[in-house]
Amino acid sequence: MTVFAHSMSVGGAGGVVAVAVKAAAGGRQQVHPVTDYAAAEASQRLVEAAQCGDSRAIAECLADPAVDVNYAGAVCLRGRRAVVVLREEATDEVIEEHEELRTDASALFLAAHAGDLALVRKLLEKGADVNQKLFRGYAITAAVREGQSEVVEALLKAGASQPACEEAVVEASLHGRARLAELLMGSDLVRPRVAARALVLAASRGFTDVVDTLIKCGADANATSRLLLRSMKPALHTDVDCTALIAAIVSRQVSVVRRLLQAGVRKDAKVRLGAWSWDSATGEEFRVGAGLAEPYSAAWCAVEYFESSGAILRLVLQHYSPNALHHGRTLLHHAILCANLRAVDTLLACGADFELPVKTGRKVEFQPIHLAARLGLAPILQSLIDKGCDLNSRTEIGETALMLCARYKRDNCLRVLVSAGADLSLVSSAGVSAAKAAASSHWSINFQRAVLDVIRSRTIPRSSNPYVFSPVMFAAQCGDVGSVEALLTRPDIDIDAQDENGCSPVMAAAKEGHVNVFRVLVFAGANVKLCNKAGETAIDLSRSNENRDLFEQVMLDFTLEKGNAGGFYALHFAARRGDMAAVRLLTRRGCDVNSMDGEGYTSLMLAAREGHGEVCELLILSGAKCDLKTHRGETALSLARANTKLGMEAENAILDELARLQVLQGGHVKKHTKSGKGSPHEKVLGMVAAAGVLRWGKGSRRNVVCVEAEVGASSAFQRNRRGKGDAYEPGLFRVVTARKREVHFVCSGGEEAAKLWVRGIRLVTRGTLGKGGNVVASS
Repeated sequence: MTVFAHSMSVGGAGGVVAVAVKAAAGGRQQVHPVTDYAAAEASQRLVEAAQCGDSRAIAECLADPAVDVNYAGAVCLRGRRAVVVLREEATDEVIEEHEELRTDASALFLAAHAGDLALVRKLLEKGADVNQKLFRGYAITAAVREGQSEVVEALLKAGASQPACEEAVVEASLHGRARLAELLMGSDLVRPRVAARALVLAASRGFTDVVDTLIKCGADANATSRLLLRSMKPALHTDVDCTALIAAIVSRQVSVVRRLLQAGVRKDAKVRLGAWSWDSATGEEFRVGAGLAEPYSAAWCAVEYFESSGAILRLVLQHYSPNALHHGRTLLHHAILCANLRAVDTLLACGADFELPVKTGRKVEFQPIHLAARLGLAPILQSLIDKGCDLNSRTEIGETALMLCARYKRDNCLRVLVSAGADLSLVSSAGVSAAKAAASSHWSINFQRAVLDVIRSRTIPRSSNPYVFSPVMFAAQCGDVGSVEALLTRPDIDIDAQDENGCSPVMAAAKEGHVNVFRVLVFAGANVKLCNKAGETAIDLSRSNENRDLFEQVMLDFTLEKGNAGGFYALHFAARRGDMAAVRLLTRRGCDVNSMDGEGYTSLMLAAREGHGEVCELLILSGAKCDLKTHRGETALSLARANTKLGMEAENAILDELARLQVLQGGHVKKHTKSGKGSPHEKVLGMVAAAGVLRWGKGSRRNVVCVEAEVGASSAFQRNRRGKGDAYEPGLFRVVTARKREVHFVCSGGEEAAKLWVRGIRLVTRGTLGKGGNVVASS
């Protein structure tokens, strides 16, 4: 067998005795320690008395020769713990919490923890070991943790060892105990590397008085120590060898940074904390993750781990030029890359050169405005502009910030630049303008939207070459009425200005099919008789457009004042475009909804082909016929089904109308009786729209309200007709009446016709009886 002893300290009166135990199997004798339980119990009472501060019990225990003053007994200890709370771009905050844990502790440890100086001295007189190491540290560590300065002095005098003092000075740095740090440093037992660790810890936690004390006591302010650095923004959680200055910057400890700089610490010490890596040859940036980029100095660290007030960066910039290069870049470039507006503003206020370009080994050059535009940082871009940067500065290939916005699809930055007056007519070395760059990036719509937003805000975009870019021509080509109207309020806008092809704004609107812009320009006085270099007028271009009828309608309206003519197939084109307003207007004016255009299409067919469900409904309500055919045999339904990728709305609208007509007009069907047990016979089936009743005769049992309608037979019908061979006859459908009677019918035309009957029954019933008469499909 095996005997295990309770763990305890060796020494004192209550020692450990050895007991020989014969193993059950081998016959050999093994020696195992067995506790002197009486001594352990007495020593445990001393520990408990020390924890409670019971002086009488302590005295009794100390008088007992069996008591071991160095005995470590299990107690429930309540102590302090310093916790660092991270803030976003703000100073990390250290808060003290109390934690309670069960641990081994000696009487001396507990007395030091509680600050009971008299008990500490008494225990030391009784031979307590001042350098006994427990799970929670030495006795002097406990005293420092709880801020018991007198106890610390007593323990130092009692001979606290170097490991104990070094652990204690680190603890003092964690809790901000400047006076205790001074006492411990004065013991001359703290080695330089431990003093450096304590200094870095105190700096990271913002304990300026501890930092000051440690420096005055000889700690090397330039030494490095490994520390877990953490940050909320940017995200950081990594162990790194760093100086006190770096630790204070990452933790945003303004007062500590100020004190360290006053102490003359080195500012050029490098640390690997950055998240961005640079290619010094090409100028490309790579996000590699915090702590994986090239090492940089304190100033770059202050930019990436920027403190919200900017105080730390300003302090560092008193010792570092904001325009010094690091891998071809400056602090301003780094602040832009980190997307930190306040860091950018601080650098600009401290004299950073906003025109200084990035320089690379391959002669790639771009300025801060280009970097901000490429990265899509509109607030930073605005800040650079406010400082007076050159809006039209170029990269090594002649690109402006506007072109970069277009190439990298940065709409907010594009708005900022256009509003500030960047020239939209400039071209790069390859002859590419901002508009062409947007087109090559498949971003023309967003480019147009951004520029038009600026125009609508009553700002005219700058253009030094109207042949490359003309605001009114651009707005007309985009078909933006608001922009055109805004431009026409300016007296310096030439409404008939022509480009290099002789095209005027009204021609552009006609060519692009922008009817509303065409209307605005025509009624504003645009000359529709001007010809381009091909000899075409705006009216000619409008006639070659798909929706030429709407242009002709504009001209018809204009004729009322100026004298002209127009109008042809307006309803057809409005229906094809899905223009509900135009269709509604034209139908109200009496346009023939069933007339065919030159290709034989009705307006309903065109709306169905383009998937405009709402337009189809409107046309049907206006009397459009669903059963008309083209000379190719096409119907509105077949055209809708040919373009299912556009949705089902048009098909559903037409099917609804065909179904209504089917059930309201009625038709011959074959009716089964007794759930298929009887013989089927012919009936004329139809619905009475006003009553919502399905009728196949004059009797009340033949005039029913349906609560269910479904294609196919019920299970009972299938059983009854299985032997007849028509249980699954094409065209079979069934209804369930309000009295729960099930009736089966067979229509000609197969399943498609049966679906129409079911659809029509549901629609008419629901339309007549409302929600209470909803017909549902049987499960």
